[in-house]
Amino acid sequence: MKNNLTTELIQEIKKNRKVRNKVDLFYQEFKEKDFQILGKNKSAAIVLSEIIVDYYTCIETLFVKISQFFENNLQKDRWHTDLLYKMTLEVPDIRSQVISDKTHAVLLELLRFRHFRRYYFEFDYDWDKLEFLEKKYNQVKEMFENDILVFENFLEKLNGDDKIVQTTGIDSERVKQIIHEFSSS
Repeated sequence: MKNNLTTELIQEIKKNRKVRNKVDLFYQEFKEKDFQILGKNKSAAIVLSEIIVDYYTCIETLFVKISQFFENNLQKDRWHTDLLYKMTLEVPDIRSQVISDKTHAVLLELLRFRHFRRYYFEFDYDWDKLEFLEKKYNQVKEMFENDILVFENFLEKLNGDDKIVQTTGIDSERVKQIIHEFSSS
């Protein structure tokens, strides 16, 4: 029996993937064309920093949707960091881990940069730092995609036959209860 909310979350993952792919396509085009002309100047630094920030924000948006679906419990004072950390946790009888610890470590670098970028109003970026972050951005794309595909597969199993769900160690009755509570709120 398919659950509409689980199906909706799967569709959110697919929609988010399209946005991440658009960000990455823009990055690829920027590196192949504009960056070749601009070089390491202020304009190129601003564009590169925005790409990294947009990519992370896209992922964080998906994490918020996953968290709302399964947990609804984040610390208010450091919710960005808390949210990212919670995605590394397997919640017994509820959901599998969303991202690996390695993916978490790389995404944490992007989160820190986004926080810095929001409150940094100068345009003289450190190119060593930007190149480091660009390396992390390129590194995390495949890592995150692999992790989210595993999680998406978990959701597909939840959406399918209870026998499949039970082989994952997830209590299907508990998941149904959470879905009911979520849809009632």
